[in-house]
Amino acid sequence: MHKPIIYQMIPRLWGNDNQNPVKDGSLTQNGTGKFSDIDTKTLEYLSWLGCSHVWYTGVLRHSTQASEEGCIPSHPQFVKGKAGSPYAICDYYDVNPYLADNPEDRMGEFEQLIKRTHDAGLKLIIDFVPNHVARDYGKTTFTEGHPVLGAEDDKSVHWKAENDFFYYVGERLVLPTPVPDGMAPYEEMPAMATGNNCYSPTPGINDWYETVKINYGDYHTSTWDKMYDIIEYWASKGVDGFRCDMVELVPPQFFKWLIAEIKTRFPDLIFIAEVYKKDLYEEYIRNIGFDYLYDKSGLYDTLRTVVEKNVGDNGMPVELWQSATGITRCWQFLGNLQPYMLNFLENHDEQRFASDFFGKSAGNTFAPLHVSMLLNTAPFMIYFGEEVGEKGMDEEGFSGRDGRTTIFDWWAVGSFSRLRKVIASGAYKTMDAKAIEEAGLNREEAEFFCRFAEVTRLAASDPAIKHGTTYDLCYCNSCSDGFDRNRHFVFLRDHLDHTVLVAANFSNHEADMKIVIPEHAFQWMEIPVTDDLYPGKEIDVKVAPMDATILTLID
Repeated sequence: MHKPIIYQMIPRLWGNDNQNPVKDGSLTQNGTGKFSDIDTKTLEYLSWLGCSHVWYTGVLRHSTQASEEGCIPSHPQFVKGKAGSPYAICDYYDVNPYLADNPEDRMGEFEQLIKRTHDAGLKLIIDFVPNHVARDYGKTTFTEGHPVLGAEDDKSVHWKAENDFFYYVGERLVLPTPVPDGMAPYEEMPAMATGNNCYSPTPGINDWYETVKINYGDYHTSTWDKMYDIIEYWASKGVDGFRCDMVELVPPQFFKWLIAEIKTRFPDLIFIAEVYKKDLYEEYIRNIGFDYLYDKSGLYDTLRTVVEKNVGDNGMPVELWQSATGITRCWQFLGNLQPYMLNFLENHDEQRFASDFFGKSAGNTFAPLHVSMLLNTAPFMIYFGEEVGEKGMDEEGFSGRDGRTTIFDWWAVGSFSRLRKVIASGAYKTMDAKAIEEAGLNREEAEFFCRFAEVTRLAASDPAIKHGTTYDLCYCNSCSDGFDRNRHFVFLRDHLDHTVLVAANFSNHEADMKIVIPEHAFQWMEIPVTDDLYPGKEIDVKVAPMDATILTLID
């Protein structure tokens, strides 16, 4: 059984090999990746890397300014970027036509991708966006036999339990964006509430003005049944799981009902919740029924601040800097919820680790990576290109140079194209940096890839990492020679007769630690005492700056 490792990929960007994309360019100018670019070799590579799931982000049909390749353009006054946000869904039952070689056969091509993914031994996740839809949801021809949100709404009232949306009777929508030259303003009458709980006909520039808020009421209504139908539709096509967007903006009683109901038909479906309030973690797992939760507000934020203290002055006040002891507080807070957390260092919302805004260099990844991926049995998520140190420092258009890979623009990322060459050649299997460089990556990317892949493949195959228990060694080494409780983090993973020690160094200096394992660890993990390994013995652990090392103690 795999430790769940999820590879997040935006198909629009993955297969685009345009070498000279134009800032703020159109679909015709910059091109797009296709479902077919996620070919058998790509999926075999992901399996080799250690992944168990692929999250295809931006598959469901969303609003866009494009009119090419089967797209129906939306009014540019409310669409963010030329490509548009993947989270402004205009048709829950369709996929983006621009992702298909033949837009008229887009669903057939997506179903072929589902089959290829499963044939590679991987499970497939897509987004479920339950809180909001695109401003012009309903502009396409809907799938016959399935319900349409808002089709039967009473628009003469602001709120009604049976309505799918909220309305401002007698008031027109006033958008915070200028009207494009030569166009009439976007017309919405009556205005509807905006997706980020902006209950006003005049959303601001920082609101999600491209979306409208869905009304779930306080009890089971027809809206619930319509949203259930969406999940059932995709599960019936072979989708294995859903990353549920902005869960905290949707009534929890809806999700409790939905997950319980759909799992009577599809018991193996997984539901991942994007959540940020740590005090709700237990409720979402124990009571509502989610399989995994983002741990952005816990381990991610902790590791980020630990890293930022040590890779240079970023203007953060000293009182907000985080000691490595915060990692211990994270797992202590979670307790037995740890296996349900989805850990990550990158995703589409966050800045790339190697960007100028976070870790400064891909080479600084390995201390936080070893902790986030190896600390426990919780799943880990890789954001495409993370394995080659993608910096996210392009200035694509709507997305500026902000350390993120754009989700709003038609764009091509150079490191993706280089990685795809390596995948096509099969050179990645050599784990030889020189061979990988010759196949397509530059030297820095190739060397980084070998280290990164070594960690992910270990996480997927080592029984102590996949199945084992964890023992935090920091508390018993606070006075050990060379150990700095604020800069170092050391832990054991153990399963049956296999024990490994993982040491992370979050400082800019080489660490030479004398680590001891207490008698309690031997008893609790049932580690055999030998002449070479016994309670209190000093284990010499050397770790390079901003790096980590793994020692096999018993094998």
